[in-house]
Amino acid sequence: MADSQDPNINSDQFEDELITDDALIQEAGKMDSDADAYNADQIQVLEGLEAVRKRPGMYIGTTTAQGLHHLVWEIVDNGIDEALAGFASHISVAIEKDNSITVTDDGRGIPVDIQTKTGKPALETVFTILHAGGKFGGGGYKVSGGLHGVGASVVNALSTELDVRVVRDHKLYYMDFKTGRVNTGMKVLDEKLPIERGTIVHFKPDPDIFQETTIYNYKTLLTRVRELAFLNKGLRISITDKRPDEPISESFHFDGGIKEYVSYLDRDKDVLFDQPVYVEGEEKDIVVEVALQYTTGVQENLRTFTNNINTYEGGTHETGFKTALTRVINDYARKKGYLKEGAESLTGEDVREGMTAIVSIKHPDPQFEGQTKTKLGNSDARQATDRMFSETFSRFMMENPSIAKQIVDKGTLAQKARLSAKRAREMTRKQSGLEIGRLPGKLADNTSKDPEISELFIVEGDSAGGSAKQGRNRLTQAILPIRGKILNVGKASLDRVLANEEIRSLFTAVGTGFGKDFDVTKANYHKIIIMTDADVDGAHIRTLLLTLFYRYMRPMVDAGYIYIAQPPLYGVQLGNSKERTYLDSDEELEDYLAQLPSTAKPKVQRYKGLGEMDEDQLADTTMDPLNRRLLRVDPADAEEADGVIDMLMGGDVPPRRQFIEDNAVYVKDLDV
Repeated sequence: MADSQDPNINSDQFEDELITDDALIQEAGKMDSDADAYNADQIQVLEGLEAVRKRPGMYIGTTTAQGLHHLVWEIVDNGIDEALAGFASHISVAIEKDNSITVTDDGRGIPVDIQTKTGKPALETVFTILHAGGKFGGGGYKVSGGLHGVGASVVNALSTELDVRVVRDHKLYYMDFKTGRVNTGMKVLDEKLPIERGTIVHFKPDPDIFQETTIYNYKTLLTRVRELAFLNKGLRISITDKRPDEPISESFHFDGGIKEYVSYLDRDKDVLFDQPVYVEGEEKDIVVEVALQYTTGVQENLRTFTNNINTYEGGTHETGFKTALTRVINDYARKKGYLKEGAESLTGEDVREGMTAIVSIKHPDPQFEGQTKTKLGNSDARQATDRMFSETFSRFMMENPSIAKQIVDKGTLAQKARLSAKRAREMTRKQSGLEIGRLPGKLADNTSKDPEISELFIVEGDSAGGSAKQGRNRLTQAILPIRGKILNVGKASLDRVLANEEIRSLFTAVGTGFGKDFDVTKANYHKIIIMTDADVDGAHIRTLLLTLFYRYMRPMVDAGYIYIAQPPLYGVQLGNSKERTYLDSDEELEDYLAQLPSTAKPKVQRYKGLGEMDEDQLADTTMDPLNRRLLRVDPADAEEADGVIDMLMGGDVPPRRQFIEDNAVYVKDLDV
């Protein structure tokens, strides 16, 4: 989660802009003048990497924290390419004390000889010219990761400084750059080789580009490093954070690859069989890997990748897998008589209930499409995935009849629940246009219909909800109070989820729909803020809500629309002053009181719940965009919450006991 002073809110955006008739006339005249002046001299030519610095979003998507972390993956991808080609076995990522990054791989090392077309060393070409590398049909790599193949030069352009060391032929070559321009030309260093062979890239992101933050989040990097190790079996990837007094370091290496990935995702779940089904094969240079496991739960967890890229929007490889899975299970069920003649076939939704699966393909020429360019479009990927998975999974079902029957039975139960959910969904649709507006104490909507400035506060309890309604900005802020703990969606079928009044109200308020009907572009709010008490119950409610968003509204999390409010723990008044100083922890309170003169008489108020704040206090500390602090939830946070729910509510006692023992030290002021 990224801690911020809510940088996406600009106080000026809430003010209506008034333009007089005179101003419009002047503006029209200026447009005519500009049109007359538009000539060849106004055509701008950006040299070298200037285009990247001018429009960084075109190359890394965003200059927020997400874009900052993307720089790391652009460099890591180069090491992954060496591993895929069979030349690298270890990649390391280090966060230095000054928040710069060092990435090391033991591949062949970037070439240092003169590149014919540029007349410059290949090392310089790679870091200063866009689309220069071994990924564009030149025979450098059969398969490569990354979307664009522009990693090194883009990272160089967006860094205040970057230096690279290459070890080739027992020599150490060195270059460094400043904001994309060569600072020190390539030279051979007369010093001890830091590695036997490979490349070491060190860079420091430019704060003028990444104005929101240049602070790297260790957990964000750790999650992706572990994922890359799962996706590339046999490759060791290490990560080190040198910022703490005692550096943190972890290393990942999985000989089982995505098979171990599935087991990791299901580590706190009850599974139907011991080892995941695993498929690996190659067809027309397309390498396909699939790993699959069924749990006793109801949630589907399918992740697809192409050349290590998480294809969130799916694509042809996902279609091929789903088609094969549904066909194989139905064919088996009919052959064994579990589905009678004339009975309705199980749908894809039915047979994927409780399934955890990873589909990972390596394609020599992937074609991406979709809103975020993370949807695979190659038709040959569908055919290859379908054929290879069908053969192996059919054999697995025939060789394991008891497990196969459990899979069919699970699909049959899911079919019954789906039909019940369909009836519940139809009832919800009929009522949704009126239901929220009629419920007293429920949604207090904002007046603006612009989702970009609209915020929905999900508030724990009617008391806090009342204060929030009184203290809100009615133009931009909507309030939805919820009573108590919502349903644990991790343990409930869809029909039970839709029958829950609190969840139904939330679905209707957000406006995106759910399940197959989900459409993130229809969201009524681009900020959904979870606002709960700072106690154990509040944390539980927050975790349940995060699980709901992760499982049923995941695109909202991926879009960065989900936030957690950070209300203060203490308010301190001095003497008769009406002003308060707000503090977030016992330590802050102790430090603040210790600094007060002896004649001061502080009045300390501890806010055990949001309901103990009046509307002015709640508005000032937790709702005002100029003062509040919000934590933006990223997918890793929601996934972690989802895992905690699985572990705490699952049938496996030892991990639950261990979690409680490990975290009991953090619980304070427990009411019993």
